[in-house]
Amino acid sequence: MTASDLSTPNYNHERISTIYPLIDTHTHFDAPVFDHDRTALAQQAYERGVRHLVLVGYLARHFERMYETKHALTATDALQDKYGDNRDRPPMPVTHIALGLHPFYIEQHTDQHLADMAQMLGQKRPIAIGEIGLDTFTDAMKVPAVFAKQQQFFCAQLDMAVAHQLPVMLHIRKAHAEALAILKAHDYDAQQLGGIAHSFSGGEQEAKAFVKLGFKLGVTGQVTNPNAKKLRRAISAAVNAHGISCLVLETDCPDMTPIMCQTAGDSASALDQSPDDEWGVPSTAGCAHNRNVPANLPWVLSSLSELLEIPIDELAKQLWQNSNDALQTHWPYPV
Repeated sequence: MTASDLSTPNYNHERISTIYPLIDTHTHFDAPVFDHDRTALAQQAYERGVRHLVLVGYLARHFERMYETKHALTATDALQDKYGDNRDRPPMPVTHIALGLHPFYIEQHTDQHLADMAQMLGQKRPIAIGEIGLDTFTDAMKVPAVFAKQQQFFCAQLDMAVAHQLPVMLHIRKAHAEALAILKAHDYDAQQLGGIAHSFSGGEQEAKAFVKLGFKLGVTGQVTNPNAKKLRRAISAAVNAHGISCLVLETDCPDMTPIMCQTAGDSASALDQSPDDEWGVPSTAGCAHNRNVPANLPWVLSSLSELLEIPIDELAKQLWQNSNDALQTHWPYPV
């Protein structure tokens, strides 16, 4: 059984038979759920158009694992180039890293983690800081002392972004008004530094507010679900107000699996549910929550093209530029 058989069911693939260059702006591709087939999945992603992907941080104890994953993928690709062994094995996307302390795990973060992260930013400059922000999804997160700590860590990491002139990747869930208030008062300027409101989940007015500040809205596999009416209205409203320059694509793998790639009924977040804040092995947690993979990103592109009624080739090229703008990079569009 191939990696494709494991992760992406054969679902009307003729719809996206054309390959478009894509950037996966948000993944957790370093998670152990990918350890057994990560190289094959990376090659598959490249075959389907993914040219760059970002590993995004959430807990300090996993920062080194992210760099190890990047090194392993880079080394494998380099060895294939060195020995000319690419005839039957495709190359892989270029891997990048964002470092951040996720608000959902605020009770695990310490001031020492902030200090260690600040030091790492100087030693191993990442492409961005993230994912950072505010999250009141659970009652525990709404406790005043807990939420105050979230705000403290959010501001501290925004300070780091300003000091190092790096874009941020925001995780905002059920706290959009509070996050907007902090961002408007802070020295961080997304118009200059870029930034992404990852896996955007707010409403129409909030979408337009984040874009007005200079952030791109991260669009995941959720957009493939026709029942995600609030999200689809918010994306459409932002595009109507600001044009398609306000969007970027992401898989957020192994979460947010496109609806046409799901094989189990449960599509909840493994990140939120795991007692160890970790994704499990494919035979258990991976199957239960429909392990998403970078190769699924074209489905997000296709669904977004249908929603916005924009030709897919035009949209793909604009999203590439949007990702460059959001991450302050200058990757040329492949021809």
